[in-house]
Amino acid sequence: MNTIATEAATIPQTSRVRRWRAASLAPLIVLVLLCIIIAGINPNFLTFGNLVRISLSAMIPLVLGIGATFIILMGSIDLSVEGVLTLGAVLTSMLVLNGANNNDLGIMAVFIVLIVGAGVGFINGVIHVRLKVPSFMTTLGTWFIGVGAANALLGGMAVRINDPWIRGLAVERFLGFPRGVWIALACLAVAMVIQNYTRLGRYIYALGGGEELASLSGISVARVRIATFTLAGVFYAVGGILASAQLGLGNAQIGNGRLFTTITAVVVGGTSLSGGQGSVLQTLVGVLIVVVLSNGMVLMGVPPSVQIGVQGLMIIAAVALSIDRKLMRIVK
Repeated sequence: MNTIATEAATIPQTSRVRRWRAASLAPLIVLVLLCIIIAGINPNFLTFGNLVRISLSAMIPLVLGIGATFIILMGSIDLSVEGVLTLGAVLTSMLVLNGANNNDLGIMAVFIVLIVGAGVGFINGVIHVRLKVPSFMTTLGTWFIGVGAANALLGGMAVRINDPWIRGLAVERFLGFPRGVWIALACLAVAMVIQNYTRLGRYIYALGGGEELASLSGISVARVRIATFTLAGVFYAVGGILASAQLGLGNAQIGNGRLFTTITAVVVGGTSLSGGQGSVLQTLVGVLIVVVLSNGMVLMGVPPSVQIGVQGLMIIAAVALSIDRKLMRIVK
């Protein structure tokens, strides 16, 4: 009887997994169709120069989306994206060769910024776990703290970057693409290794599938949550470094609008907001959908205000399609 009951319980779960695997291909199909439609309307979409522009537009959302994906897979939410990115960009501009002070730490500045990003993520995790503050409230607070700290450091000014290595991330090219694009792809490769081949990656999925069950399986929920928020903070800091390199300066407004794009890309890519389903590779597809759609609308002469509206409709549709309503007893 126990065997029969177990098999009966397994069938619905297997069916859900199959449905999710089929649904996970939908964003890729949408991306391909989107490219075909835009290319049919404007052949300039397929030029190498436009491909480079798309890659430049996608590199920062990709790195930010990777960090956010790990948090969402765990069943939480992280709103500190803009705060960590802004603080990372400002610190980068102030620590490397710049036009505001005598600092010239070079590559050492990058390690400092990554440590700061990890520290902010660690604080997010500790407050969320130890003080039992909801993740969205904790990270909302650190978002404002990060932007406030950046404002305090700059005093309302912008710092121009003169360091050739940092500027080279956006200017110098390898195989025709800026170095920053290759760094973003390297981050994706590292994230895929963490997701698929490490204990932390397996535990993140386990928490997203059910925290109580994960705890009963011997997983330290607190440690996994803190480690995941710390990891996300590192990716956000990388996004800050790339943002400062792309603009050639650091200011307190450099992160504006990044949170919306990040969450949109993750959800459009097919990662479930309820946790446990999705991947960083799907986030890459989601980023490309968002960036290609924006690029296509520019090529077609669509006004910026309409572009924002289209992105809003896209994220609502993506969330509506990604939620398994059979598993939801109430809409929160």
